[in-house]
Amino acid sequence: MHAPTNPAPQAGTVYGVVLNDRGSVERMGAALTEAPYKAQPKAPILYIKPANTFATDGAQVSLPGGAEKVEIGATVGVVMGKPASRVAPEDASAFIAGYIVAADLSLPHTSYYRPAIREKCFDGSCILGAPVAASRISDPAGLSIRTTINGIDADQFDLASLVRGVPALLRDVSEFMTLSAGDILLVGVKWQAPTAAPGDHVSVISDVLGSIQFSIDQTRHQEAA
Repeated sequence: MHAPTNPAPQAGTVYGVVLNDRGSVERMGAALTEAPYKAQPKAPILYIKPANTFATDGAQVSLPGGAEKVEIGATVGVVMGKPASRVAPEDASAFIAGYIVAADLSLPHTSYYRPAIREKCFDGSCILGAPVAASRISDPAGLSIRTTINGIDADQFDLASLVRGVPALLRDVSEFMTLSAGDILLVGVKWQAPTAAPGDHVSVISDVLGSIQFSIDQTRHQEAA
């Protein structure tokens, strides 16, 4: 493994959420009612992106040895402006400092039952954009994120599709844990998001929040092989 280029100077904790968009829930279909899940999630399914994963615009990301592709989870991050505990949805905006465009990278895997540490926590797997002040975002549900791979449109993620929008997500997460100033809550990523391979160049673009670009490092992948 190699340390990522362009590491992000992120001081807080970054939390991710899975199965928080209606399209992903629909695509999983009957699998959600079978073991080990046995039901659709009744609360946010969270995971942590640790400090080694943080990277910024222009990063070159080296995949773990043996990995041939990576899912590009384009999403939006909610940047906390002050400690948030048991926040009511109508008060959510008072705790939010800003929003960022983000790419939550993950090695393909089939189960959310066991912690996917290797798949979601490898170096450089959380590329973070520059924050945009919350005062400039009138309604986060109107945000849309587009992914291109090698200049070709690969996906679009609309926050209007979230099962829990930003106020409801902040309510449900802060009900059992305090989010601190500087923490980032990623609102969700698509299940089976588009994949990129070593040598590919990726852009994650928001007309409102700006964009980030990064590449999957072909040279380091060849060295690992």
